[in-house]
Amino acid sequence: MPELNKLAKSLKEIENQLTDCMKCGMCQAVCPVFKQTGDEGDVARGKIFLLERLAEQMLTDAKGAKTRIEKCLMCGTCAANCPSGVKILEIFLKARAALTEYIGLSPVKKLIFRGMLKHPERMDALVETASKFQNIGTSKADPDQGTRCAKLLSGIIGNRHFLPLAKTPFHKKYPSLNTPAGRSGLKVAFFPGCVTDKMNPEIGEAVLKVFKHHGVGVFMPKGQACCGIPALASGERNTFDTLLTHNAALFAKESFDYLITPCATCTATIKKIWPMMAQENTIEKFRAEQWAPKTMDISQFLVDVLQVVPAQDSAAGSASVEFSGGTVTYHDPCHLAKSLKVKSQPRDLIRANAGCSFVEMAGADTCCGNGGSFNLQNYDLSKQIGMEKRRTILASGADTVATSCPACMMQIRDVLSQNHDEIKVRHVIEIYADTIKNFI
Repeated sequence: MPELNKLAKSLKEIENQLTDCMKCGMCQAVCPVFKQTGDEGDVARGKIFLLERLAEQMLTDAKGAKTRIEKCLMCGTCAANCPSGVKILEIFLKARAALTEYIGLSPVKKLIFRGMLKHPERMDALVETASKFQNIGTSKADPDQGTRCAKLLSGIIGNRHFLPLAKTPFHKKYPSLNTPAGRSGLKVAFFPGCVTDKMNPEIGEAVLKVFKHHGVGVFMPKGQACCGIPALASGERNTFDTLLTHNAALFAKESFDYLITPCATCTATIKKIWPMMAQENTIEKFRAEQWAPKTMDISQFLVDVLQVVPAQDSAAGSASVEFSGGTVTYHDPCHLAKSLKVKSQPRDLIRANAGCSFVEMAGADTCCGNGGSFNLQNYDLSKQIGMEKRRTILASGADTVATSCPACMMQIRDVLSQNHDEIKVRHVIEIYADTIKNFI
C-alpha cells in the first residue's frame, strides 16, 4: 500500500505540471528527434498528450508508454523554446521514474544500475579490469582519432567508434586532494565526472593544472561516484538516491566556495536535478539546495569568477602558448547552453589561447545526438543526428572542434572517426591549459 500511495502521488505531481502545456507546437520546430523521424509522438507535445493519460496507459500499455517517453534526448531544447515555461525535463524524469517503478527494470539495466553503478568501488574495479582486456575483440578504427571498433559485437553496440578506457583512470592518479586556497583566496570542490575519470583523465589533469596556476585550493574527496543522471534518466530512482547520498556525504566533509565540474551534464545534474529530485525532508535535499548556487562549469568559473579574458584583451596574449592548433570551433553542449545559459564563457576561454583562431560553426547549439542512454537504445537515430553535427563542423573549416562535455566529445569523435575526418576533438579546458607552462 505505501508503494501504491507513492506512485499515486507521483502521478498527481505529473498531472498538475501538464496543465501548463498549451499544445502550441513550438517544441516540434526545434526537436532534433522529430526532425529525423517526423513522428508527433517523438516531440514534447506528443509525449505530454500521452502523459495526460498516463494512469490509463500504465494499465493498458505501460511498456509502450515507457518506450515512447524514453525516445527523447533530454536535451532541453523544447523547454528552452517553450513560451509557457513548461518544466518538460522535470516532467519526463518523473514520468520515467513512475513507469519504471510500475514495470521494473530490465535485467540488463538492473545489472548496470543496481549491480555496478550503485556501488562506486565495484564499478571502478570492473572498469579497471576491463581496461586490461579491452583490446581483445576490438581493433583500431581511426589512428587520428585514437578510436577503436568492435565488429564482433556490432549486433550489440552497432558500428560505434570509441575511445579505449584509460590505462590509468584519473582517480588512480589523484585519489584525493585537499589543498588550501592560494593567491585567488578561493577553494573549490572538484567533481571530475565518470567519463573524465575513466576515459579522459587528461581533462581532469588540465583542470588541476589551471587551478594551481590561478592559486585555487582544491577539495576532491576520495571515492566519488557517478552524479546519478544515467540511472535517473532510465527511471531508476533508487540508484539515483543512493549515489546522491554517497556524493553528498563526501562533499559535506569540507567547506568550499564553489563546486566545479568539467562536464556539462554533471554540472546541470548537480545544480538543477539534485535539488529537484532529492527526497523531501532529507539532509541530501538540504545540501543539494545549498550547493546549487555554488555549482559551476569550469569555463564559467574561470571567466566569471577568476576574470580570464580573451588573449587580445589582456596580457594573456603574451603567455607561453604550447598549442598551435590553428582554427578552433565550438559545439555547445545542450545541458550547458540550454539548461544553464552558459555560452560565451567557453568561447572566451578558447580565445584566451593566443595560438588559436576561433570560428563559429552554424547551429553550434544544436544537439549532437548523444543523450546518454538514448545513444545506447537508439544508436541509428543518434548517429543520424550526429552526422548533421559533423557536417556543420566540417563546414566551419576548423582544425579542432572543442566542447565542454565529455559525452559530446564521445559522440562527435564517433561520427568524425567513421568518416576519417582529420579534425581534433578537445575539451575547452585543455585548450586553455595549453597556455600555462608549468604543470602540477
